[in-house]
Amino acid sequence: VQLQASGGGLVQAGGSLRLSCAVSGRTITMHPMGWFRQALGKEREFVAAITWNAGRTNYADSVKGRFFISRDNTKNTVFLQVNGLKPEDTAVYYCAAPRTPTYGLPTNYDYWGQGTQVTVSS
Repeated sequence: VQLQASGGGLVQAGGSLRLSCAVSGRTITMHPMGWFRQALGKEREFVAAITWNAGRTNYADSVKGRFFISRDNTKNTVFLQVNGLKPEDTAVYYCAAPRTPTYGLPTNYDYWGQGTQVTVSS
């Protein structure tokens, strides 16, 4: 299973990006998915998660109301729309998936993408 994250870049504060995570090697139709990020010198932190049918989502408090996770199961792809970017959002963003299909939000992650860099200038 491979997760390919893309869409990162350099933006000014207040800007927006749309991150994508394309999954290959396995259909993720029944898998919840998540996004994480890791800033330089800091631990990886949870950003957002979505159930298999997009019926439920969950966000870190720091991104609520600014970031929005979605998915297109026909394309085996998950998205993260990031709006109102702040310098503290600068990080490498990773998508992840659990090995086991589940109806709920994921509690653990087994597959990780290589990450896409988001840099926000002030």
